[in-house]
Amino acid sequence: MAFRPCLHDWYEESGSITDEYFWQDLHVARKIYLASPQRHVDIGSRVDGFVAHVAVYREVEVFDIRPLSTRIPGIHFTQADLTHLSDQYFDYCDSLSCLHALEHFGLGRYGDPVDPQGYKTGLATMARMLRSGGVFYLSIPVGREVVEFNAHRVFEPNALMNLAVSSGLVLRDLAWVKSGRTLVESGNPIIDLGKLGGSDYALGIFTFVKQ
Repeated sequence: MAFRPCLHDWYEESGSITDEYFWQDLHVARKIYLASPQRHVDIGSRVDGFVAHVAVYREVEVFDIRPLSTRIPGIHFTQADLTHLSDQYFDYCDSLSCLHALEHFGLGRYGDPVDPQGYKTGLATMARMLRSGGVFYLSIPVGREVVEFNAHRVFEPNALMNLAVSSGLVLRDLAWVKSGRTLVESGNPIIDLGKLGGSDYALGIFTFVKQ
């Protein structure tokens, strides 16, 4: 018999629910379930988190610049650079997600070429993948704008909104998560975008509709 003392388990909760990935994944996965789109595509979100949630109840196509060597039921994988995507994927789907990924585009963190405009190109490409009337779920760090090279960007939310509008995207819903807090759903996105822009950091979760 081996001796392996566990001294702290009596005091732990059954799971950690203060992590922003937990709230983001749950929030968007539920939205997709309720919407029941014809074709859902994900761009760069965590396969071992959000994508796995969605794959429980429907097929999902995943595009990522990183490889995926494991075949997973319900997940159809394509390795691709969203800043140089073939036009065969334009007007491709009626539902699309990109959770905690756009902030890395163009920074070279995952083997992509360094490109200061990479996030703009990526956002425009994702908008073009959507059919008219399609829904786009996007989560990104928001607050005072900063580039923390080569980890990620923090987006000023109204600047992000301007980019979205230029790509034909209209905001339908806004939610956010701050460190150590649960999800907050906005009752007044215009006011809340301004408040979030003055913060140091929050995870903004945007639901857009393609015009």
